[in-house]
Amino acid sequence: MFTIGDFAHLGRVSVRMLRHYDAVGLLPPAHVDPSSGYRFYTAAQLQRLNRLVALKDLGLTLDQVKIVLDEKLSVEQLHGMLSLRRAELRQQILADESRLRRVEARLRAIEREGAMPTDDVVVKPVEAARIARLTATAASYGPEDIGPVIQPLYPELMARLERAGVPITGYGIATYEPAEGDQVLVHAGMTVSADPSPAYDFEVVDLPALAEAATIVHRGTMDDVDVTYQAVAKWVEAHGYQQNGFAREVYLNYGVGDPADWVTELQLEITKP
Repeated sequence: MFTIGDFAHLGRVSVRMLRHYDAVGLLPPAHVDPSSGYRFYTAAQLQRLNRLVALKDLGLTLDQVKIVLDEKLSVEQLHGMLSLRRAELRQQILADESRLRRVEARLRAIEREGAMPTDDVVVKPVEAARIARLTATAASYGPEDIGPVIQPLYPELMARLERAGVPITGYGIATYEPAEGDQVLVHAGMTVSADPSPAYDFEVVDLPALAEAATIVHRGTMDDVDVTYQAVAKWVEAHGYQQNGFAREVYLNYGVGDPADWVTELQLEITKP
């Protein structure tokens, strides 16, 4: 048998927690010396301790843990519960990392207020473009809603184009449309020359030419695009224009190599009121 200290070391928990588990009836010692009151544990009790800690990490209360342990879950059942919790934790980590990137981007936008030169804006016509595209709906135009929607669309679109034997002839172009309420239709497109066909499991559409667009080049990932968008907005207002709808995002160099070298052109249709 092992002293409570040695058993705590073996089970990688604190002596204090072992005493607490004993007090609430979750893991009583195998033997208590009647004269000294010292607690002793057996190696076989490590199995229950492992399950106890694992279930606690799943988010169960100690009362719930006791019920589950007393039902004597099989290894397969416990493995399934832990696998599900692992997937949930990974998803939460991804969500937290995404939230952190958005906070950092917003802080950079605040720090660079007024520092982004609006003379980087170029007014020019934009030619019509034929694209193959997939569409999904985002809850809003916020980056926290757009990113998770558009990111899986492009790999799926590329796979479908390859299966259909449709070659890509130019850049990726993302466009957006208002939907019901705050929702936004997200169109992930790639430039193609193919004609529309009912055989395709994607749309082939022609984006109309823009007679006049305020354009600006954004460098880096789209996490920092707010600063660039705000520079365009200031330029549009300062020069007495009105914007028409959402900007097009043309991915001149994106997703390959160093993210610092990624290049996206924002094209915002403008008119004089």
